[in-house]
Amino acid sequence: MSIFKKYHPLNLSWVNSSFLTLTPVLSIIFTGLWLYYDNFDYRVLLLGLFFYIASGISITAGYHRLFSHRTYEAHPIVKLLFLIFGAAAFQNSALKWSADHRLHHLEVDTEKDPYNINEGFFYAHMGWVMLKEQEIHSVGRRYVKDLINDKLVMWQHKYYVIVAVLFGLILPSLLGYLLFNTLLGGIAIAALAKVVILHHSTFFINSLCHYIGKTPYTRDNTAKDSWIMALLTFGEGYHNFHHYFQADYRNGIKWFQFDPTKWLIKTLEWLKLARKLKKTPEFKIYKAKLQMKLDELRERYKLSDEYLEELEIIKDKVIQSLTQLEEAKASYAKAIKSKMKGPDSLLALKRKILLAKEEFRYNYQTFNVMLNPKYLII
Repeated sequence: MSIFKKYHPLNLSWVNSSFLTLTPVLSIIFTGLWLYYDNFDYRVLLLGLFFYIASGISITAGYHRLFSHRTYEAHPIVKLLFLIFGAAAFQNSALKWSADHRLHHLEVDTEKDPYNINEGFFYAHMGWVMLKEQEIHSVGRRYVKDLINDKLVMWQHKYYVIVAVLFGLILPSLLGYLLFNTLLGGIAIAALAKVVILHHSTFFINSLCHYIGKTPYTRDNTAKDSWIMALLTFGEGYHNFHHYFQADYRNGIKWFQFDPTKWLIKTLEWLKLARKLKKTPEFKIYKAKLQMKLDELRERYKLSDEYLEELEIIKDKVIQSLTQLEEAKASYAKAIKSKMKGPDSLLALKRKILLAKEEFRYNYQTFNVMLNPKYLII
């Protein structure tokens, strides 16, 4: 289907299309009026930053990792705040957002994928939002039965437009006037610019992160890791990992990876406002990474069957030793909690951890050495 037929006026959702096209224009106009009549005030930018963070983190930690993927459980107050400020991002209700997102994961890169990248970059970015059929029908509802039984989620779904306008437009505009004596600044930055930047930051996860980036865990779908997008979306840019391990509350699993959503969820756990954080076992992550390295090696070099078989054996040893290490750590933590004494003393368990760690390091280093082109048997 040509782009002209796809985006024919009869196929468009005029509410969504108008909102997506008018908000950037109005943001520019009101910014010009603010600067002309009220002069620049950096505090207005800070107000806009506050609403950008509050709404953006409500999408990532709330709409995405809590409601869509159930990667943890949150206190009702936390859920309510996520629903309020998530609505302020103007990305539809949590129910509708989650239904689309769950379908995306189930049918990624197929015709049933709501924002299928194979339909084109623009379509995956925002074109799909501009088309009709945005309401949750019977097919979509079966993916969110758990959310339909959630009273807070359904309250937000019912009053979504009111909540969105109140907390996304009216409140930030009023605060601009009450705090800094500039209604124009509040409208331009804290209300409109915040919405526009949030929209396209989120949209880039659906488009750019299925287009450009690295694939360290899987190539079964088009999702890719992008640290640049992680900076704009509170850690959501590690999209290849997320598509392979979607039940994990983290996206950036390494300590240096920028994932403030992960840090927030962990902080909520410390404050007893979140619990049951789901985390992918480390051996599963390594298994995926090592398999990808093996696949890439097969593609680049013509290897003997014997060498490939040896690599597979070493790979299995890496996973086995890492599994033993995780089990030893779990036993140690359990022993401390129960104050266990006797033959399985803490000292003995510590020894097990050290031995498992050394074995893992040895096997992992051996695997990496065998991957080095200098040592390949071709």
